[in-house]
Amino acid sequence: MTLPRAFVEKAPDPSPPAIRPSHPGWSLLKPFNPPITDWRGLRVWVIGASSGIGLATAEALIARGASVQVSARGAAALERLVAQHTRTGEPPPVQAWPLDVTDAAAVAATARAILAQGPLNLVLYCAGHYREMRATHMDLADMQQHLAINYSGALNVLDAVLPALIARGSGHISLISSVAGFRGLPKSLAYGPTKAALTNLAETLYLDLEPLGLGVSVVHPGFVQTPLTAQNHFSMPALITPDLAAKAMIDGWARGSFDIHYPKRFTRWMKLLRLLPYRAYFPAVRRFTGL
Repeated sequence: MTLPRAFVEKAPDPSPPAIRPSHPGWSLLKPFNPPITDWRGLRVWVIGASSGIGLATAEALIARGASVQVSARGAAALERLVAQHTRTGEPPPVQAWPLDVTDAAAVAATARAILAQGPLNLVLYCAGHYREMRATHMDLADMQQHLAINYSGALNVLDAVLPALIARGSGHISLISSVAGFRGLPKSLAYGPTKAALTNLAETLYLDLEPLGLGVSVVHPGFVQTPLTAQNHFSMPALITPDLAAKAMIDGWARGSFDIHYPKRFTRWMKLLRLLPYRAYFPAVRRFTGL
C-alpha cells in the first residue's frame, strides 16, 4: 500500500545547514563587523604579547578597561606585564598564559582554561617569526619554522576557540598579517607566503563567520619598531612605534573594519602596487627596493 505523501517521513539531509546572512541587505557604509568602542569588562586573549605590537596592544586594552589574557613563549616578559598592572586588593586586569603556539595540545588546554573563566570577546593572533631569506640562500628548516608559527599556530588557536565563539554567536577574531603578504617581495621568501596565507584565511573566515554574528578582521602593518624588524639591514619607510600600531588597530575595531592597515601613508602605496600587472610590478619592486 502506498502511503499518502503527507505521511511519508523525509530522509534526513546529510548536508550542514546553509549559512544565511544575519543582516539582510547591503550597504557601502555598513561596518564589516560589530564596532567595539567600549572595552570595559570585555575579555581579550592576545597571543604573541611578549613584545612589539602584541605587548603594546595588550597594554592599550588594559588601559581601556579590558580583562586581558596574554600568551607567548617568553614567560618572563608576560610576568613583568602582570606585575606592572597588579594592585594590592584588586583583581589583576591581566593574566599570563605562557604558550608555544606550535603545540596544538597546549593551545587547546590553555583555551579551555581561559574559556572556563568566561567568554572571550576578542582573540588577537599576533605571534610571529621573521628572518630575511632569498631563494639563493634557502633554508628549509627556517621556512618550516615560519609556517609553524605564523600560520599553523593560528590554525591551532582557531581550532581551540571557534567552537565556543560560534556556539555563543558573538566574539571577534583578528589575525595580524603584513603588507609583505600582498605580493612577492625580495628577502621575503619565508615570511611573505605565510602572511599571504593568513590574509586569505581571514577573508574565508569572514565569509563563513560574519553571518553567524562573529567579527573577523585582518591587520596589515607596514614597518613597526619591533624585535623582528630590528634585524632588517635596509631603510624602512614610514617606520612607526608599537604604540601607534596598537592605536591604529583599536581604531579599526571601533570602526568595525575588516582590513586594518597602517601607516596609511605607506600601506596605500603597497595596495596600489598590488594592482599592477606583473610586467609593471616586477620592475617597480626592483626599483623601489634596489634588489
